[in-house]
Amino acid sequence: MVIHHGYAQNSVNGRTSEPGLVDLPTTSEEITVSSFDYDLFVIGAGSGGVRAARMAAGFGAKVAIAEDRYMGGTCVNVGCVPKKLYVYAAEYGKGFKDAQGFGWQSTAPQFDWTTLRDNKKTEISRLNAIYQKLLDGAGAQVFDGRARIIDAHTVAIGESRYTAEKILIATGGWPHIPDFPGSEYAVSSNEIFDLDSFPERVVIVGGGYIAVEFAGIFNGLGAQTTQLYRGPLFLRGFDTDIRAHAAQEIAKSGVDLRFEVNVESISKEPDGLRLQLTDGSVLQADAVLYATGRKAHLQGLGLENVNVNVNEHGAIDVDEHYCTSEPSIFALGDVTGGIELTPVALAEGMAFARRNFGDLDNQVAYDFIPTAVFCQPTIGTVGFTEVEARAKFGDITLFKSSFRAMKHTISGRDEKAFMKLIVDTATDRVVGVHMMGPDAGEIIQGIAIAMRAGATKAVFDSTIGIHPTTAEEFVTLREPWLED
Repeated sequence: MVIHHGYAQNSVNGRTSEPGLVDLPTTSEEITVSSFDYDLFVIGAGSGGVRAARMAAGFGAKVAIAEDRYMGGTCVNVGCVPKKLYVYAAEYGKGFKDAQGFGWQSTAPQFDWTTLRDNKKTEISRLNAIYQKLLDGAGAQVFDGRARIIDAHTVAIGESRYTAEKILIATGGWPHIPDFPGSEYAVSSNEIFDLDSFPERVVIVGGGYIAVEFAGIFNGLGAQTTQLYRGPLFLRGFDTDIRAHAAQEIAKSGVDLRFEVNVESISKEPDGLRLQLTDGSVLQADAVLYATGRKAHLQGLGLENVNVNVNEHGAIDVDEHYCTSEPSIFALGDVTGGIELTPVALAEGMAFARRNFGDLDNQVAYDFIPTAVFCQPTIGTVGFTEVEARAKFGDITLFKSSFRAMKHTISGRDEKAFMKLIVDTATDRVVGVHMMGPDAGEIIQGIAIAMRAGATKAVFDSTIGIHPTTAEEFVTLREPWLED
């Protein structure tokens, strides 16, 4: 039996509709007829699951994929895509004010939450349909429902059972709201995009990138925004200088930042929600967003029926090839508790399919993975933090710069960009780059390529900058930073 799968690339505004989309492979290899219903059964149609399913089908495997909620997973529906759309909306608020210094004297228009929310829903529905078409075009069988594992080779959806040589778990993560008095009045990042009305007073609890991004969104849209974090400084895991600079800039933008404080209780009152805080103070709010962490989405999956180890963090343990302690069951993406980024899940899905169905020993490179926090201004980062670099390399050289972007010399906005290079002194290799400022995500993506290629500080220094841009600062940093 020879299996071929055709593939037509979907294009949206001149680019592929799935991040990192690549042409599916085809094969003319003869496939041995299996005693199983499928060669691969994927549970979860998010970024990693869809990529693995499409690639495996392209290699000639008989593939099924089950999804009980929405095509595209967290990123498309309640993550990267809607978040970035809302960030765009929030930035218009600043833009209208900044424009006045450039001669645009018209009054800023009024923001309408319903228009943004409903236009977002339309766009997400369009993307859901594209993901469905991608799977159909690859020849994968799509099941609508929550799949549960019965044994090492059997999956059930409702009353129907299907067998597979390999099962891949790609169910992603799920927001976690801790249990405390009044926790039922809080919403998670799943619900915050679709509130019935715009909350004029918002309290955001948490110190990770999701909390920081939503604080910027609601502040930019005009809400009175308070962010609470139980620790001394948010964005744990990021470079210390970036964390400090972010706190300074975000506070200047109008967000009421309160560190080392938490919520004791929430109660519902006629005029909104009342929050009693651990420091004795009280806040009034129309909405409370809890962004205090996510957990692997394993409920109802049937892991108790198989030998799949779940670690102390509630994530599935896998080896370097994404295999669990059950040889026929694999897992990848956020459900494994690794680097929770959509492009990482996509890369893992591709590596899994290539290894298991394409006879290609493909490995994901986990070093120098760039990422961004879409706060205002944006944070972009790649490589080691200063603390990590000192621990790994010992002797390092730092280069730092903080300045007011050219745009704001006329706009009048009190906002400063910050840039930092970390260099391994022994080899001159640039091992960490961190930035907070305009277009940081776009800039760091390009720098990440250079760092993956092993660029040294001498290479940065010999590169001609584009003037006038913020990015050129990275190739003009000449004097090492001297500690006080």
